[in-house]
Amino acid sequence: MRKEDGNLKNATAKGFLWGGMSNAVCQLLNLFFGIYLANILGPNDYGPIGMLAIFSAIAGSLQESGFVAALANRKEVNHDDYNAVFWFNVIVSLLLYAGLYMAAPLIADYFREPVLVELSRYSFIGFVVAGFGIAPSAYLFRELKVKQKSIALMLSIIVSGGVGVIMAMNGYSYWGIATQGILYVLVRSVCYWCFSPWRPTWRVNFAPLRYLFTFSYRLLVTNLFLRINCNVFSFILGGNGYYTRADVGNYTKANEWNNMGSETVNGMVNSVAQPVLARVADDNERQLRVLRKMIRFTAFIAFPMLLGLSLVSRELILVTITDKWLESARMLQILCLWGAFIPIQSLMTNLLISRGRSRTYMWSTMAQGVLLTLMLFVLRPYGISNMIISYAALNLVWLFVWHHFVGREIKFTLPMFLRDIIPYFVLSAAVMYATALLTAGVTNIYILLPLRIAVAATIYLLALLLFRSPELRELADYLISRKTKSGE
Repeated sequence: MRKEDGNLKNATAKGFLWGGMSNAVCQLLNLFFGIYLANILGPNDYGPIGMLAIFSAIAGSLQESGFVAALANRKEVNHDDYNAVFWFNVIVSLLLYAGLYMAAPLIADYFREPVLVELSRYSFIGFVVAGFGIAPSAYLFRELKVKQKSIALMLSIIVSGGVGVIMAMNGYSYWGIATQGILYVLVRSVCYWCFSPWRPTWRVNFAPLRYLFTFSYRLLVTNLFLRINCNVFSFILGGNGYYTRADVGNYTKANEWNNMGSETVNGMVNSVAQPVLARVADDNERQLRVLRKMIRFTAFIAFPMLLGLSLVSRELILVTITDKWLESARMLQILCLWGAFIPIQSLMTNLLISRGRSRTYMWSTMAQGVLLTLMLFVLRPYGISNMIISYAALNLVWLFVWHHFVGREIKFTLPMFLRDIIPYFVLSAAVMYATALLTAGVTNIYILLPLRIAVAATIYLLALLLFRSPELRELADYLISRKTKSGE
């Protein structure tokens, strides 16, 4: 093995390890606070926050403007680059807040919810706070400071979650959820400043934005559509009172739990994929090897996790947040089938970005977003379940569109792709089916939930050992080597 291959492999493995650990901890913390809040609050309390999600997503994309990825992919970066990005983000954040503040009555009229006027004006304060943390975040991301970003995320969840629970217990309902969001970005931004040695200066040169923007403007448009794609469901559900506030709340909770599962893996992948793939972008064969190894490892983790979440969704919802959220469990079962593939899609889009194919990334995402929106509007009269099934199905089909573009770049053929993902998908699906059959006679949900988790985990691990999974072996070897080094 070449020295640079070994160094990159170690850096990638370290990033995956820290990213995986931190995302698992973060999602467990989110789960803990989410369960506590959902027991205090109900679907009607989550509805207003879900209605505002698409506006928060759009503003967040405009605020970041694709500069984090642009800085990560630039060969050399200096102080002026970070300084220009910092002051641009601060100015844009203030302008965004001013625009959304004035648009608050229009938002409330669209959803026919007068409370959204004041709630949106309060909730959107988070944009201003987040603007101050983007440049330090870009520095940590470029330098692969996964550990530091992980600590920042965990602290922000603990502080914001604790305050959100306290406010909910004291009757502040959705105001507590909004405060939780503001505190999350505040604590995260403060931590980024503490961990990053870079500091802004008053002397600003905006010239670097010109060459950064040539890379980032397509990512900006793309991120806008990505955020819209992820949040268009709540926007359509709640628009003009077509569905109730409780319907929006149930979907918001189901989507939140699906995101917890997929982001446990996706966050781990995104913490290292972009910088690592950018470093090997000049060598197609090497980049193909790196991508395929990442895809296999991601499938090894994501498929059993998300298909398992789909299997236990009903018991999990009933045990943790009671039957008032039962409708969200049905939605969660369907969403998890698509959630299992989200990290795979992220890897392929990260490769396109690393090769400077932001135009391809932009147009494909825009086409996907337009189709999703049109489909959901057409299907709106036919019920939420049909909308969710179609939403998941179209996203799964589009996975092969992403593969097509990646294949053109590095000769990643369809048989290669299928060989990398099908074994773990089939194995995971078979494990969940076997688990459902073996536990079908258990009626007590408090016994059924842990039993299904234990049985599925045991069968999956035994199957990996039986088939001599290379991903399991490499993971075990890496953990053993780390333990040996730490003990020396």
